[in-house]
Amino acid sequence: MEHNDQMQPNQPISATPAKTVQTKSETWEWIKALVIAGVLVIIIRWFLFSPFIVDGDSMHPNFFTGERLIVNKIVYDIRDPKRGEVIVFHAPEGKDYIKRVIALPGETVKVVGDKVYINGEELAQPFIQEAIDQAVKEGHPYNTLLDFPETKVPEGQIFAMGDNRPNSKDSRTKSVGFVPYNKIVGRAEVIFWPVKKISFIHF
Repeated sequence: MEHNDQMQPNQPISATPAKTVQTKSETWEWIKALVIAGVLVIIIRWFLFSPFIVDGDSMHPNFFTGERLIVNKIVYDIRDPKRGEVIVFHAPEGKDYIKRVIALPGETVKVVGDKVYINGEELAQPFIQEAIDQAVKEGHPYNTLLDFPETKVPEGQIFAMGDNRPNSKDSRTKSVGFVPYNKIVGRAEVIFWPVKKISFIHF
């Protein structure tokens, strides 16, 4: 009777192939990456930036219904709004409005026709100057809706108007009035849709 005295290499009976271990490790890394990405999206979406869809004509000729914007939600946690910035805010009627900052806290503001006066001095309005000039050529003022008597802007609030002065419910109206800082959602930063209009709003 012959015996095979040749030694066989010792191998664990339940050994896991190295390839399987590597696959599980890669899968776990992907899961962690996706979880981190999801958390970042939530943070960016709810705390830093937010999309906004323009609805209505109040910001013609610079913004149109259906355009999609990115709103910076933290800029005013760092500093106060500045004149000329385009903002989104919670309006009293439960909707979000997009308007332009015209007067700041402590300033007096007056609107007479197409002219806006801040602390008694006429304000340059390059963002609607072309529309004003066109209206003058046609023999009528651009702002055919509302004037606003000289009034001091309360502390912690701003005076905002739509660029479409003849068709904008804004701080000139009693239903909107001055906009408190705590009602401002943020500053409109970028038009990202439609593609042909992709651009930065503020530089």
